Amino acid sequence: MKLPTESVELPSKGLIYPTENPLSSGAVEMKYMTAKEEDILSNQNYIRSGVVFDKLLKSLIVSKVDYDDLCIGDKNAILIAARILGYGKDYQIKYPHPTTGEDEIITIDLAEIKNKAIDYSVLQNINEFTFTLPQSKNELTFKMLTHRDERAIEDELKGLKKINISGEVTTRLKQAIIAVNGDRDRKTVRDFVDNYLLASDARALREYIKKISPDLDLTFTFVGSDGYTQEGVDLPLGVSFFYPNA
Repeated sequence: MKLPTESVELPSKGLIYPTENPLSSGAVEMKYMTAKEEDILSNQNYIRSGVVFDKLLKSLIVSKVDYDDLCIGDKNAILIAARILGYGKDYQIKYPHPTTGEDEIITIDLAEIKNKAIDYSVLQNINEFTFTLPQSKNELTFKMLTHRDERAIEDELKGLKKINISGEVTTRLKQAIIAVNGDRDRKTVRDFVDNYLLASDARALREYIKKISPDLDLTFTFVGSDGYTQEGVDLPLGVSFFYPNA
């Protein structure tokens, strides 16, 4: 027996990956969810360790790709597709009314989620980009973070937590920055982030990365029972995302 599959278009259109990488095709093939995947979703060990979505997506992707190579925006698209294939496009959530505080049941049509608008001309089948810091004028080479990078960041943050150090911002920047003024030595990069990267420059870099990163627009417009409207509300993507009831 053969399970039905669907081709999922990636927000990056494959342009962030080298041409020899299968992800450069701009799409992945996924199978429909089965009882096996429901077992994954209910696995408490996976939930506690924060890997339940990754285990699920690895089980659903049929294409011969390296899951660790996926950029975060493309992984988000696969996650949304998995929910639609498993439980349909209608996603019910409870959302507190911004003025009354009372929970309201909102139904979001996941099929209406669109790609974020970006300038695709900057994507040239290589995950390397340059940015000149506006204040210090240093030129940085950086990459868009992949699932592999996210795992490395999580591991480093766990180590820092054990010694009571909070380093979310600098750890992510150290992983994203490849070179400083052409110097690709990792020690140079880490020293620059720790000691020489100005706060205003760091913010400008983060904003630029966000601007050019392919992704879905994971926001929705809240419309309350009284007609109150709020745009740009972040779509909640917790474990309950894969259960059809709010």
